[in-house]
Amino acid sequence: MIQRMFRPPLPGGKLFGRNDAVILFMTGIVIYLGVRLALDAPETIQGPDIILEPAALPYYALQSLGRMLVAYLLSLIFSLIYGYSAARRPGADRWLMPILDVLQSVPILSFLPVVLLSLTAILPQWLAVELAAIILIFTSQAWNLTFSFYQSMITLPRELREAAAVFRLSAWLRFRTIELPFSALGLIWNSVMSWAGGWFFLMAAEIFTLGSKDFRLPGLGAYLQTAANEGDTSALIYGITALVLVIVLLDQLVWRPLLAWAERFKVSQVENDQPATSWFYDVLRRSRLIDSLIARLFAPLQRAVNNWLNRPPAVVASLEGAETDAPPSLRRRLWRWLIYGVVVVGVAVLASEAVQMLLALPGDAPVEIAVGALATFLRVSLAVTVALLWTIPVGVLIGTNDRAARLLQPVVQIFAAIPATALFPVLLLGLLNLPAGANIAAVLLMLLGTQWYLLFNVIAGASAIPQDLKYTSALLGLKRWRRWRTLILPALFPYVITGLITASGGAWNASIVAEYTHFGGETHQVVGLGALITDATARGDYPMLLASTLTMITIVVLVNRLVWRRLYRLAEYRYRMDQ
Repeated sequence: MIQRMFRPPLPGGKLFGRNDAVILFMTGIVIYLGVRLALDAPETIQGPDIILEPAALPYYALQSLGRMLVAYLLSLIFSLIYGYSAARRPGADRWLMPILDVLQSVPILSFLPVVLLSLTAILPQWLAVELAAIILIFTSQAWNLTFSFYQSMITLPRELREAAAVFRLSAWLRFRTIELPFSALGLIWNSVMSWAGGWFFLMAAEIFTLGSKDFRLPGLGAYLQTAANEGDTSALIYGITALVLVIVLLDQLVWRPLLAWAERFKVSQVENDQPATSWFYDVLRRSRLIDSLIARLFAPLQRAVNNWLNRPPAVVASLEGAETDAPPSLRRRLWRWLIYGVVVVGVAVLASEAVQMLLALPGDAPVEIAVGALATFLRVSLAVTVALLWTIPVGVLIGTNDRAARLLQPVVQIFAAIPATALFPVLLLGLLNLPAGANIAAVLLMLLGTQWYLLFNVIAGASAIPQDLKYTSALLGLKRWRRWRTLILPALFPYVITGLITASGGAWNASIVAEYTHFGGETHQVVGLGALITDATARGDYPMLLASTLTMITIVVLVNRLVWRRLYRLAEYRYRMDQ
């Protein structure tokens, strides 16, 4: 069963300390600096035309896949480095996790105009637009991967940590043989979610218009957005069909093989009676060409990397997984204080200018922002609650039943990846005539954009339940609610918290497109913080944009620190898979 005997007291400490305040303050400075750069962008920018012909879809699909792949690789590298540092470096989580809270709470859809305009002010137009698209896709992929890897690191079973300490494994060996394999299932399922999130934001990443500034890139997202704007139903169907085909191919050729391969990393003393399977993985395993390629190319490369990174440990890993570094030398301390001084001076200068921009707000702006924040908070809470109610039973079904996984996994991937923004105008048209129809539509779009974060994390948690624990619960005669209470829910708890953090942040981001929409030549707007941000972006009201964005960031960080971080610590100290 889930370990309940080892229950040390939860660590104390402030839930929202000066580190969080400093990070929020510096984030505001970065946003302000981006706004200032945006003011120096060229006045008129024309983008390429998007051809709504089916023959153009293969080219557009390859373009989008290339951007998604680059963003995903950057996200994976970032997640491994960042999550490892936060979990393994003493005291690093006190800074790195609040920074991650801020990063995943920044409403990138509102900040995209600032990013685009800033980059076009200092880079060639084609490079600026490509980088902006990759940055937006990166932000939709990186945070849930990082939270997943960090959660796996801090919930590493005690016997594995003891083995690493007893055998004095180097940092590289510990990472390669223990930490990364243990986190593999969570990373793979969150990778599926990351790609689904990337497809969701693809329309915003590849085509964006701000006044006379027209930013667009050839790709599936731009094709779908153009078809939706022109009301070309046939082109929209062609585009969605191409997107679905790409998703199915990725599922069969990438994700199912990876899940079948990751079966070997499950923490279990007996073999799973329903392991994940993949026809393509079986083909790869039996391929002599692949064996020859691995033996001649990848094996020597792996040995070279191992020889380079597998250095004797300079520090001793404790049972809690932290490393004890030697105290820094005087020279390092002097350099550190010099860097701190330069940063403080620069931040102070930018802060004074940011404050002047905020002082330009009208007198009723604070009340308007507060009312909008409350309305958006209620919609986010409702969307996350509805998502939680249906994702847990469905996720457990998919994660524990391979037959159900083969049938339902491609289906949920397709629904998760179809951009809700492409279908939202149709949903909005059907709901506007109902009482509170615009508010219902806003909650529905938030739900469509964020429920998948929860679902894929629940699937990962259910898939990681050791088979011997399932057998034990069956032998004890645990059925229905007792089995859920003693095995399934405790095992899911860390994964559900990870999903709730990313789903909550995603719902706040989705409010920007859910609360303020253009359809049929008309603007439909509800009271909310997302609507304020979108309206300020459209009008070029940078003081309101800065104030609303900072408010959203502050609220998300406070919720993360006061609610989710406490539950994260509970998962770390009470619901670890120790056997």
